[in-house]
Amino acid sequence: MHVLIAGGGIGGLAAAAALLQKGIDVDVYEQATELKEVGAGIQISPNGNRVLDALGVFQNLRALSCDPERKEFRLWNTGRPWPMFSLGKTVVENYGYPYLTVYRPDLHGALAQRVRELKPDAIHLGCPAAGLAQDEGGVQLELKDGRSIRGDVLIGADGVRSVVRNTLWGPTNPEFSGMVTWRSLIPMELLPAHMQVSVGSTWIGPGGHVVTYPLQKSKIMNFVATMEGRSWNHSGGSAPGTTEECLSDFAGWHEDVLTMIRLSPSLLKWALACRDPIAQWTQGRVSLLGDAAHATLPFLAQGAVHSIEDGLVLARCLEGVASTGVPAALQRYEAARIERTSRMVRGATANTERFHSKELVTEERAEKYLQSEWSQSPIFERYDWLYRYDAVNTPI
Repeated sequence: MHVLIAGGGIGGLAAAAALLQKGIDVDVYEQATELKEVGAGIQISPNGNRVLDALGVFQNLRALSCDPERKEFRLWNTGRPWPMFSLGKTVVENYGYPYLTVYRPDLHGALAQRVRELKPDAIHLGCPAAGLAQDEGGVQLELKDGRSIRGDVLIGADGVRSVVRNTLWGPTNPEFSGMVTWRSLIPMELLPAHMQVSVGSTWIGPGGHVVTYPLQKSKIMNFVATMEGRSWNHSGGSAPGTTEECLSDFAGWHEDVLTMIRLSPSLLKWALACRDPIAQWTQGRVSLLGDAAHATLPFLAQGAVHSIEDGLVLARCLEGVASTGVPAALQRYEAARIERTSRMVRGATANTERFHSKELVTEERAEKYLQSEWSQSPIFERYDWLYRYDAVNTPI
């Protein structure tokens, strides 16, 4: 069997590694001329690390990453902390793997290295997808340079504006959510001593929230700040921003938040897009993976993790399957993944209101709100099903 993957991001490379480990030939066609990821943080929960271990990259990635002590909420204006859940030994005892905060290029690089260990020439750069065609005997990936690559399977791992998805079902691109996110990487040594902590903090307030956590063995603090009710007039999905503009968005927030904004070497703002879960991924010999299938708001920290899960489950469904059995195998893959990923997308959307509630205006109202929405029972209900999932052994 020969599998073609359109897209060399985290999901596409995870799928390639999983397939190659099972003896299935793979070629990855990536539109970028250089294999790299935007420098930013990413959270990998135990369900994702279980897959990375199966792919042979977990130990190397863990050596580059952080294992925070806990996650906590902070009130936007007073800074009062509320515990969210313990990490460290507790999460390993409960789920078998740690909760890591990872520099995104480190994860992407580790996956690319693993793919190249298994097949040195598997990744083809400067190869944007333009379309596809399929028949009973195979599928063709059409590239923008005019080439046509034939294989037995085509997986669209080409992101939120997937050419593969839109070719199959017409334009289903996500829409601007009305939220803009500011991102920065701050050298930890620049921060005041009381802020140099190995903790994942989510500052929540009416209309916005800020997420911070350490990266690269606590050398860097990842800063992600989201504000709703914004417009977007830039041609792309991101644009450079200024310190003054970001400070204006978060006027009145706690001094620690403002300090991080002022100390940011640079600030990039992103338009957050959203899309309802799509009803179908698979058509014949073609299916989808990652953001192409289940683009999500980043408010459950599960987008990349679910892309990694997709890749391993896909490989399990295709293992040992003859070319004639590909359509049925891809239907099994979709059936194994679509309900879980759709629930994840809806949960991330629901967290928007939980992070931005008007009940957070004052500390007294915030106390009551957090007791009802973020006490131990609702937290367990929202996160346990995510972290306990085992893509290596789940029935398919």
